[in-house]
Amino acid sequence: MNLRVQPVVDTLQVGSIRMRVALQGEGPLVVFCHGFPETWHSWRSQMAAVAQAGYRAAVPDMRGYGGTDAPADPDQYTMLHHVGDMVELVKVLGEASAVIVGHDWGAPAAWLSALLRPDVFRAVAGMSVPYTPPSQVDLLTALEQKGVKTFYMQYFQDEGVAEAALEADVEASIRRITYSLSGDGPDRIVAGILAPGAGFLDATVDPLALPAWLTREDIALVANEFRRTGFRGGLNWYRAIRRSSELLAPWRGCPIRQPSLFIAGSRDDVLKFPGAGQRLAALPQVLPGLRGSHILEGAGHWIQRERAAEVNRLLLDFLRGLDH
Repeated sequence: MNLRVQPVVDTLQVGSIRMRVALQGEGPLVVFCHGFPETWHSWRSQMAAVAQAGYRAAVPDMRGYGGTDAPADPDQYTMLHHVGDMVELVKVLGEASAVIVGHDWGAPAAWLSALLRPDVFRAVAGMSVPYTPPSQVDLLTALEQKGVKTFYMQYFQDEGVAEAALEADVEASIRRITYSLSGDGPDRIVAGILAPGAGFLDATVDPLALPAWLTREDIALVANEFRRTGFRGGLNWYRAIRRSSELLAPWRGCPIRQPSLFIAGSRDDVLKFPGAGQRLAALPQVLPGLRGSHILEGAGHWIQRERAAEVNRLLLDFLRGLDH
């Protein structure tokens, strides 16, 4: 097997956008989707693991991030756009099918890719964000109906506000967000309801020392990307929530039937969202092909980085089991 030790990074025309994609290994295709505020680098450990095991890993900078095009209009960031990007990526790579894996916002992109195109995505793994079938009421409207006005996703809606705060000191923003949302961070909710008048960064802390899984080089690498691109592309994913809900109406209530896997950390703020417990309990119903739901004790939001070895083992077990 001609195993590439390091990822090869290329820029490809994927549908209507130019997309930077990291590729590693040879064999059945596994596509990885990152979340906010990250780039393809967040999956480096998983890329190496699946490549070594005989798979071909493809990790794009998702629409709006890094070396991939970032349309200014939030309406260009609906989940149908992201699913379309992933379908086109598989085609551009010369494959007919793939396993798709996602974390954070990349998890809904992966779940919905599997839901909308089961002919292309033969299996799916989601991390941090459990699968919830499209519903009649979108998340922002549901929060408003409960009288919630300062959830962090609502703070992200006003164009320019979060951008200004995050871009004032990009490296500090990346460092604070990454540390504070991890299992090594403070015992407080960051991705939740903000204090009146507060911004997203106000709930974060700057670490005195970095945990072993996070290096200054990692932070600098990601920060350099966001210094160049700004945060608007990533924030536009949040600004397309209502439009995505409207467009997904034909799939309301639909389960994903392909083989599936879920992994999250017990200290992940996403698992503290309103209704998260019910969503986890419902996974066997909405994912009838579920082959494992794993909550890793003490881990936080960045599960594939904080617990790389354990995530790699679970993911490889899942991939190897697909043909049995």
